[in-house]
Amino acid sequence: MRMHPARVRLVATAWLVVGLAAATGALADGVTAAFPLAGTWTLEAADALHPDGSRTRDYGEAPKGLLMIDRRGHYSLQIFRADRPRFAAGAKAAGSPDEYRGAVMGASTHFGTIDLDARRHLLVFHIDGASFPNWEGQQQSRSFELHGDVLSYRVPPRQDGNVPISVWRRSEGAGVGDDA
Repeated sequence: MRMHPARVRLVATAWLVVGLAAATGALADGVTAAFPLAGTWTLEAADALHPDGSRTRDYGEAPKGLLMIDRRGHYSLQIFRADRPRFAAGAKAAGSPDEYRGAVMGASTHFGTIDLDARRHLLVFHIDGASFPNWEGQQQSRSFELHGDVLSYRVPPRQDGNVPISVWRRSEGAGVGDDA
């Protein structure tokens, strides 16, 4: 049985639309909304709030960091002390115990997916991989505030009672509609 050329075009167009919808995340009822925090964020501060209410720099005076979140909530996060000691030998496998300690304690990285509970002001990180292996497979919640292009969140208190606080600024031009 031979199909009429107009019907062939209609069927081909329908399959093209289905393929594009699947590839871009569109659903039958419309295009899915981008994750509200999608974009590229640069670290402005990585502090520690102490039990006495004082606040200090947790990753030095000029920490470096990048948080990238895509439209579906996949994220990658890196925080580094800018003043981490370089390895004297120049080789990663030839560090001293102090150099290794500085490298590990001067960095925090993880990736996975993130959920947003705007009503309760919570970010929930589903951690797939991390520089601290004990976090892998964990779900961690952070209370957050969002003021324009500034996102800040508090990590649950450490054993010493200090509360890490991260402050991020959305990179210009990296808004919700962008492919982060």
